[in-house]
Order: sequence, then C-alpha cells, then structure tokens
Amino acid sequence: MNYPKKWRSLIATGLLAAVASTVVVASSGATAEQGSGGRDSSPEWVGTWAAAVTRGNNSGSTFNGLSNQSVRMIVHGSVGGSKVRIRLTNLHGEKAFTVGHATVAMPDTTTPALSDIDASTLQELTFGGSSSFVLPKGAELLSDPVDLRVANDQDLVVSVYFPTPTGLTTFHSTTRQNNYVGVGDLASVPGGEGYTTVRTCCWFFLSGVDVLRKDAAGSVIVFADSLADGHGTTFNANMRWPDQLSDRLQRRVRPDDVPGVLNISRGGARLTHEGIEPGDGGFTGFPELGENAFARLNEDVFSETSAHAVIMDLGINDIWMNNDSPDTIIAAIRQLNQQIKQRGYTVLVGTLGPFEGLNGGSALVWTPEKEATRQAVNSYLREHRDEFDAVVDFDKAVRDPAAPSKLRPEFDGGDHIHPNDLGSKAMADAIPLDLIVR
Repeated sequence: MNYPKKWRSLIATGLLAAVASTVVVASSGATAEQGSGGRDSSPEWVGTWAAAVTRGNNSGSTFNGLSNQSVRMIVHGSVGGSKVRIRLTNLHGEKAFTVGHATVAMPDTTTPALSDIDASTLQELTFGGSSSFVLPKGAELLSDPVDLRVANDQDLVVSVYFPTPTGLTTFHSTTRQNNYVGVGDLASVPGGEGYTTVRTCCWFFLSGVDVLRKDAAGSVIVFADSLADGHGTTFNANMRWPDQLSDRLQRRVRPDDVPGVLNISRGGARLTHEGIEPGDGGFTGFPELGENAFARLNEDVFSETSAHAVIMDLGINDIWMNNDSPDTIIAAIRQLNQQIKQRGYTVLVGTLGPFEGLNGGSALVWTPEKEATRQAVNSYLREHRDEFDAVVDFDKAVRDPAAPSKLRPEFDGGDHIHPNDLGSKAMADAIPLDLIVR
C-alpha cells in the first residue's frame, strides 16, 4: 500500500480499532443452562465461521489479485456438524474470474507447519456438481455440501486455486492468523511446501463456512470493530473475544443448544463513516476498513446462515478518528438497533471502552473532549437500556477502576485501546448467555 509508514504500522499493530462494551444489563427468557425445551431438532445449516469482507487496497497483492496461484486459508470454527459447505465472494471485485479448484480439510496437527493438512480428511469441493465455476462480479458462490464431521472449536483449512487473473480482490485484512499463497494448483496437496508466501493477513474471497447440525441452535453475530477482530490478542491462537465467547458457550450450555458464533467484525469499522475517510492524527483512510455500518447490514448481518442474535459494539472509532458528537453516535446506534430488531433478531449493544493513551501514528488522539463524548454515549446506553434487548457493559468489564478513562493494565494489548487475551476473556465473560441461546 502506498500509505505513510506510520499508518501502515498503525494497521499492523492494531491501532485502528473500535471498542466494545459488555456487562449484562437486561435479559429475558430462560437461562442458557435450561435449554430450549420443545425446539424442533431437525437438521439445520448453521454458520460456524464468517468474515466481513472489503475491497482490495489501492496497491499491492490485494489490488493486483491472484493468477495461477493457490491460497490456503485457516479458519477457526465455532460449532461442529456432519457436513460442511463454504461461501466464496466476489462482492467487491471489478470483473468475473474462475475458481478452478477448491478443497476443505482439517489441519495436520502432527507437524509444526500450519500449512499442512490431514490428507485423510481432504474433501474436494464442487459447485453445482462442477469442480470449477466462473464467479461473476459482485456475486457469491456456495459450494455443494461435503461429508466431513467437524467438532466444536475445530480449525479448518480451505484451499482455492485461481487459474486466471482475479483482478481486485475481495478480502478480510485482519486475520490474526497465517495464511499461505503458492504458484499453481496446490489445492489438494497435503504438504504446504509449495505455499512459499506466508501472509499475516488476508482471507481472500472467503466469507463463510456452514455446518449441518442435528439440532437447530442457530448462530450469533458479532457486529463490531477491531476489538472483536482480534487486535491485541495472540497471533495464531484464536483468542479474539468472540472465540472466547464460543468457548464459554461450549462450557456452560447444553451441547445441543450451543449456537455458532460468527465474527463479522472489522478493524477500523465506523458507524457512519467510510474506511477511506481521513481522521484525526493525520489518519489517511484505507479501503480495507470498508463501508459504514448501515451499508453493511444486508451483506454482513442479514445474510448470515441461521442467525438469531446480534451483539453490536460500534462507535469508538467514530469518536477517536472523527470526533463525532454524542448525539450523532447515539442516533446511529439507535437506528441500527431498530433496523436489526425489526428483522426479528435479538440485539445486544455494548458500551464503549476506554482509550486514553492511544496514539494515531505520532499524534495522541485521545482528548478530554473525546472522553466526555464516550462517557455521554455510555450514559445514554445505560440509562435507556429498555430500548435494547440488553446492554453489555464492556467499559465496566475492562476499564481501570483507578483510572476509568484507561484500560486495566493487565488487560492492555499494548496500544491502550485493544484488550489482550485476558481482556478479551473479560469481554466474552460479560455477555449474557441466556439472551443468545434460543
């Protein structure tokens, strides 16, 4: 990317973030441990993993695309099932391209190489019975189901070969996970030796993985920013707070009642601003930060498989990047809540966490005025909790009691806005399970 070095560093270290909010304030219905009683137990497709995608940047590999290359992408599922299908997307592409060959498998855990797959689990993917398919511009591609019994909390490896130039990519940038690129058709190759390029970013053209479950437990969407996207957490360890929420559900809820957790969060996500918009501290904006939250609803929320609840945690970036007023942020949160609820989803809204000490490049972007905005937004959410199905007080969960405008030191991922693994656990622990288990 041809952007100033300080902003490339900001992206890489996770300073483009958004905050969360958590500690249950309102709840209704049976407790999670009670289960769902007479729920229909017929098999159901459920989302086990998802990613919010954006257009490629203005230069580099995400702009140039792939040609006669394979990508091997590792994803961390939430719930298991007896069959698997994947979704590929060309939503932000500028032309049609060919998906030449695709497979799904489990990783080979007997080797240290994350790019190796367990050959005994390898499944060839087809699309309408064909091993290849031309994916039109702006379209999505759903694979045929394959028999692959997947456990809860299971990593999967999706490998895709692109024989001809794809052009501008549709991708997710902040993976917190190594992914791999190699020359030629390597989709079925068990070893990862041919994948000579290691990417610390980039799920290319991959937007979702579904599993077939015998019980209709549905899935839960996390619609948030970089705090949920994993900035500040351990690389290749799946310690994002949505991952830890899934782990908590599996420990606390009856197995047949555990929903999938779909993390469609994105670093730098804002309520009413575009990713390319500039911000405070000399921030120049990036295409990979994507569209405003309203423009994302149809693609990132309403299209997810068998989802019934949404945990929304957005607004901190609108404060630190754009210095929006409390009224602007509150109005956006309320309107999003209304639109999502009218579609029948349960909506949990998070308060905004602290960020004193955050530097935007070389400039301190926290100010007392922005702190006052954050406090005003949080006060509104707490005082008007009846508008929402629940308010999760993430701020209370992660702030330093001795200095409430700052993260607790033991939760700080290093940049004073993103929680580390322990802080992410505190956020996951604040979610009311009774409201997200149907």
